[in-house]
Amino acid sequence: GSGDDSLDGLPKHVPRCPLTPSLSPRKRTTSQSKTEPPLLRTDKRTIYTAGRPPWYNVTGTTFKEAFVIGLCGGSASGKTTVANKIIEALDVPWVVLLSMDSFYKVLNKEDQELAAKNEYNFDHPDAFDFELLVTVLRKLKKGKSIKVPVYDFTSHCRRKEWKTVYGANVVIFEGILAFANKELLKLLDMKVFVDTDSDIRLIRRLKRDISQRGRNIGGIIKQYNKFVKPAFEQYIEPTVQVADIVVPRGGENFVALDLIVQHVHSQLEKREITVRSALASAHQGQPLPKTLSVMESTPQVRGMHTIIRNKETNRDEFIFYSKRLMRLLIEHALSFLPLKPVSVETPQGGTYEGKRLSGQRITGVSILRAGETMEQALMAVCKDIRLGKILIQTNHDTGEPELHYLRLPKDISEDYVILMDSTVSTGAAALMAVRVLLDHDVAEDKIFLLSLLMAEMGVHSVAYAFPKVRIITTAVDKEVNDQFHIIPGIGNFGDRYFGTDAPSDLCESDEGMDF
Repeated sequence: GSGDDSLDGLPKHVPRCPLTPSLSPRKRTTSQSKTEPPLLRTDKRTIYTAGRPPWYNVTGTTFKEAFVIGLCGGSASGKTTVANKIIEALDVPWVVLLSMDSFYKVLNKEDQELAAKNEYNFDHPDAFDFELLVTVLRKLKKGKSIKVPVYDFTSHCRRKEWKTVYGANVVIFEGILAFANKELLKLLDMKVFVDTDSDIRLIRRLKRDISQRGRNIGGIIKQYNKFVKPAFEQYIEPTVQVADIVVPRGGENFVALDLIVQHVHSQLEKREITVRSALASAHQGQPLPKTLSVMESTPQVRGMHTIIRNKETNRDEFIFYSKRLMRLLIEHALSFLPLKPVSVETPQGGTYEGKRLSGQRITGVSILRAGETMEQALMAVCKDIRLGKILIQTNHDTGEPELHYLRLPKDISEDYVILMDSTVSTGAAALMAVRVLLDHDVAEDKIFLLSLLMAEMGVHSVAYAFPKVRIITTAVDKEVNDQFHIIPGIGNFGDRYFGTDAPSDLCESDEGMDF
């Protein structure tokens, strides 16, 4: 997910969308591979309505792979319509649609000329970059962030900008030759063949190629008879034998689509995992890890903690002294970045032997909402720093953290990342945020987790799962109670900072929202 859309007012869930006979026309001039997070769109904003539950265990290792549905069928058989119908009916957070059309090979000049004359066979297996396709689908299945090429059907080439796709609970992979490669078949958990009458497919292809791809009737018929029809008979139709389900009439077959949805739901239920409760029972009595750095508790630091921990402190005082602590914490954290020796000449002509950051870029990533309060201190210390955001919230039915939204700068894999959250209790949210960064190929030893206050449980959870992550805080409290609140703690930092305090009898129970 990406963008500058509003994140407030998130409902807990969206009711399941029933299958309906309405069909959406397929209008496109480029290949379609995209992430489908659950959302409601209005004229002014996008509201994300469901979160992605943990896809890893307490060791931080990916535990459940994405469930991959393969959709195969002839050209214009209705594969995309079937895919969209499945997405609507699943009501599962974070679905990715991956189109085989994105993986056409880059044509050389000779092939470009053939394509312009409708003489290039786009339906032959040799037209596709199967090596790239298998690599991308394998990474996506394992939960990694991937980049997908965008193919332009008008110019018969890939566009310069590739599309980033991430966060798949379910992957729907569709294409005319989706079952034609042995390595691809190994990655598919469910194989669906969309069977549509050849006359209907031809009519659909005529309408699509004339209206959306600017081609003439003669060229379309010529290409169909010379390439499309023979390829279907030789390479596509025989693969129906490997299909788990055959869907006659495509998107109009609601009985078959309901059966597919029921099967996917049953498979996903088998893969459910609980993380937060497991964290609470792990690592008890262990010494604090060497990757933890607690800022020196000077009289000034202790005095500021006294103010912000005091439940009688008003909001202005709370914000003022929290900001002071944040600034000190950021300065302390920067001392762990790699520095190289450098000599500079002073205005008096002398030489000073100093240090300078060794050419590495720094990116700040805040865990919304409370972690966002630390951005100002980071920007005050690091000039022109890039910022990213991750929204993680508690599912009040399961008690588990869920990923709702992320926006990360491009090429973050090259950066040192300062990951910010105000408090860390069990470490569940921090664990998820670190996993997201690793899925985007950020090196584990380049991640710095910063928090004003941590519980020992949270420190152990992060350090056990990710032993190379540097953990930096101003204080560590020993206890977490049965509701996963830090004791003695600081209360709900977000509520106190933003002035959204709950009633006094509920204040303590809300602290766990920041994990």
